[in-house]
Amino acid sequence: MSGKRPSDSKSAGPVRKRKKIDLEQKMKILKKYEGGQSLSSIARELDLATSTVKSILNDSARIKEHVKASAPLKSTVITKQRSGAIYEMETLLTMWMEDQIQKCVPLSLMIIQAKAKSIFEGVKGKYSDPNAKFMASPGWFNRFKQRANFHNIKVSDEAASTDTKAAEKYPKVLRKLIEECGYTAQQIFNVDETGLFWKKMPERTYISKEEKTMPGFKAAKDRLTLLLGGNAAGDCKLKPLLVYHSENPHAFKGISKATLPVHFRSNRKAWITMALFEDWFINLFIPEAEKFCRENDIPFKIMLIVDNAPGHPAHLDDFHPNVKVVFLPPNTTSILQPMDQGVIANFKAYYLRRTFAQAVKATDRESGKTLRDFWKSYNIYQAIINIAKAWAEVTQVRLNAVWKKVCPQFVHSFKVFEKDETYEEVADEIVKLAEQLELEIDVGDVDELIESHGAELSNEDLIELEAAKVKEQTEAEDEAEAEESRHFNTEEIALAFHEIDSALARFEKMDPNSSRFLKVNRGIDETLACYRLIYEEKKKATIESSLDKFVRKIERPATSTPPQPSTSKAPSDDPDDVMSVSSSPSSSTD
Repeated sequence: MSGKRPSDSKSAGPVRKRKKIDLEQKMKILKKYEGGQSLSSIARELDLATSTVKSILNDSARIKEHVKASAPLKSTVITKQRSGAIYEMETLLTMWMEDQIQKCVPLSLMIIQAKAKSIFEGVKGKYSDPNAKFMASPGWFNRFKQRANFHNIKVSDEAASTDTKAAEKYPKVLRKLIEECGYTAQQIFNVDETGLFWKKMPERTYISKEEKTMPGFKAAKDRLTLLLGGNAAGDCKLKPLLVYHSENPHAFKGISKATLPVHFRSNRKAWITMALFEDWFINLFIPEAEKFCRENDIPFKIMLIVDNAPGHPAHLDDFHPNVKVVFLPPNTTSILQPMDQGVIANFKAYYLRRTFAQAVKATDRESGKTLRDFWKSYNIYQAIINIAKAWAEVTQVRLNAVWKKVCPQFVHSFKVFEKDETYEEVADEIVKLAEQLELEIDVGDVDELIESHGAELSNEDLIELEAAKVKEQTEAEDEAEAEESRHFNTEEIALAFHEIDSALARFEKMDPNSSRFLKVNRGIDETLACYRLIYEEKKKATIESSLDKFVRKIERPATSTPPQPSTSKAPSDDPDDVMSVSSSPSSSTD
């Protein structure tokens, strides 16, 4: 006889299949219960175990908090709040990855894992377990991608290298396109982003060394991003776009941003996002290019060549029929991108030379001002002025010459373009200015500083950039103390929802594809769920408060009325007299 127990599956009742319940359904359960529906009725309606519904109701506070914190409604797990070394490491890793993506640097899983481990080792000493281990497993990385919203980022198994074959073929392809469409050198533009540590000294200077020993935020790590560009003829230099992490720096007090020699924009990370690039393209580049064509009596027909950075929207071609956007092949930026062939490096050298020249002039005065005093007072407004003047120093010859690799037919002279000659001249001048400031540096130090602006962010850079953001937030909070704090207003929320519904109704009328509209509508509803919950809670609180006031008003005891004057009739033993006193309108304070 077999030792196995005979199966009794036929006689057993049906086994309830385990279900995953997302936040959206949990919120429906809470609303049904709060609306008066019984626990057992909800369980039957949704085909759930009564114990499951009860657990959800017991966890209502946590569920509502996660919805208000904008957690995805389709998520089935309520994650715990993260903190400690892992949390800080992921914050800095996110910043590093975004910087690499901005620079079109290909990312591999191996490179990201190595960077994560390196950052973790650098920050874990601040926390309770300095001997903690972090493996940076593929499973961790997949969860990190979800947390950091890197859903569409392509991560290869191996590190990608520069595609030299594509770079060799592309100029012929581009030339054919240019000839077919009839573009001239004046009508073809290129732009590129670059970072600038606007208050950074060469590493070997005493100012740089002193600052490294100081605790807290270090000004040398304060970074901004520039978008620089011009046309292939070199006779149209675009006004720079500058993105800083502060919307209203202290140095701008009394200064209108509209009068700055750059297009000033801001976001917390001081990076050119897709939205900022799109805004620049529509509202700044197109009008500037059209004005240039009009003033030079040439047809308004423009080609803009950009790299394939994620911050460059693929749909830019849709915005204007006269502006064509062409993307360089992946992994060819360092070879083909015109602005990367010497323009940006020379611009940064001009900026440093101008800053050092100002320092020499300031410290030569009889006021006794030292270099340390000058550097401490040097602010973002002064940096912007120097940026504009340094950009003005970039010549038409240089702007034209850098197109040699991608559009050689437009370069006026095929004489070998050696950016190092001009660059070395500027670097020598910087060294001489440094000598007047009693700084011991050489051309190698200047090279190192110029290259550091575009180098990969080190762990120290990441920590300092995060400190800069924290410092900015603290200052903004201090400045906002006198201002009215932000808060949700029931009427304003209702108006916002009405406007959103009106906009969606317009799209529904226009869209011939009803499935597409329903998908968009569902997505918007899910995104706005956190605000709908806040609105419902505020509306409920308002109603309860009004009811409470009303009840207190009608139930107010007679003893709360002020005492009557001494001439009043004394209370009588007659019940009718007592009733007439207590119910008399004149005895009410209301």
